[in-house]
Amino acid sequence: MAGGFAITNQSGDYNGKITVFVILSCMMAAMGGLIFGYDIGISGGVTSMDSFLKRFFPNVYKMKEDTHTSNYCKFDSQLLTSFTSSLYVSGLFASFLASYVTANYGRKPSIIIGGAAFLAGSVVGGAAVNVYMLIIGRLLLGVGVGFANQVWIPYSAGSLFA
Repeated sequence: MAGGFAITNQSGDYNGKITVFVILSCMMAAMGGLIFGYDIGISGGVTSMDSFLKRFFPNVYKMKEDTHTSNYCKFDSQLLTSFTSSLYVSGLFASFLASYVTANYGRKPSIIIGGAAFLAGSVVGGAAVNVYMLIIGRLLLGVGVGFANQVWIPYSAGSLFA
């Protein structure tokens, strides 16, 4: 059984107030998480499209066509897994680099680097002719996500105070 304690004032009432600043701060913090949720929705939808699978992952598409046998737990495509997870892995490592850039150079260079990485990743992904270009594009998008999520809270808090 877990135990704990709370520090209260003499009357036991909570003196904190939910102000407009608190609400806006929470909303801005939640917006940073929307980047990952949006990507999960987009990449999940794209990887289930027949035209995408036919072009970039034909082996996966062949498994999808086979309706007579159950493909449950038979799916094993490291390439498709690499496509999906590359954004998150590069975002993790980029957020560490972004914290250094933000601490030493400020928020604006971090935002510019993140935006440039988003732009480059979008261009490479849009121009992809093979799966490796897709993965490189996702890696660049991950750098953008890492920079954006790392600098999101300091930027939003700074804009609320200004």
